[in-house]
Amino acid sequence: MRTIWVLLLSSLFLFSCQEEVFLPLDQNEEGTPVIEAMWTDQGIYNEVKISLSNNYYDSAEYVAISDAQVYIKVERTGRIIPFRYVDGTKTYRANNPSERARVGERYQLNVNWRGKVFQSAGTMLEAPIVDSVTWKFEEKRLFREEGYYIKVYGKIPFTENNNYRIRVIENDTLKNQRDDYLLFDDTFGLRFFEEGLELGYAFQEKDEVRLELYRLNKDAYDYLNQLVNLLFNDGGLFSPPPQNPQSNIKVVSGDSEVLGYFVVSPVLTRSVLIQAKYD
Repeated sequence: MRTIWVLLLSSLFLFSCQEEVFLPLDQNEEGTPVIEAMWTDQGIYNEVKISLSNNYYDSAEYVAISDAQVYIKVERTGRIIPFRYVDGTKTYRANNPSERARVGERYQLNVNWRGKVFQSAGTMLEAPIVDSVTWKFEEKRLFREEGYYIKVYGKIPFTENNNYRIRVIENDTLKNQRDDYLLFDDTFGLRFFEEGLELGYAFQEKDEVRLELYRLNKDAYDYLNQLVNLLFNDGGLFSPPPQNPQSNIKVVSGDSEVLGYFVVSPVLTRSVLIQAKYD
């Protein structure tokens, strides 16, 4: 009987000690500028999105910045590519829609907002090769759903700057959860790409799937890796305090911080309609 009472008292003690804890994180009442910029070889993807950040425990709505001066400079020639704010998309887009990144050129992003100046730069790299996209039906297995699985076959002939991301759009919806950041580099070689890189999704018949392959500069790739680590931070006892990814955008002038990143990349796209193959 004594043992039972000890167990009961221990349980009550542990239960009574539970308390919700809020981490003493840095708070910014005004918000920090967040810049998400893409400059590619396809005009439809080229845009600069500028907003104000929310604090970690804040559930306020998205706040767009619409009064900034935005342009991209071609570093080799000094040519300026001006941008304008578009109300419909809440983003900045090039005044001339035909403007796009050219292989070998280095581009500098410039954002001026209320006395603050932010800059970043990236080099347009050559795109890898995508040979084909296939799909195959797989039965349900342990930790694997039943459905059609897609493989991407291609070649990566480069010996450096091998940092890649694949975005998956299923039936016009971008897969954008923490498991959907498909990043890979050449740490363990790139032969697997020639043998077929399988996406970890089970698709269904008649699904329309579009794949986008990006070749990133190292600083943009590192930013996304840090972002993924943040998304997987569950706030548990042994998890580190949440920390913003290190931006590849710098503050040139003005008393401010800045978040976000600038991507200069080629974009390879492939679209497939999943259809069963009947004998």
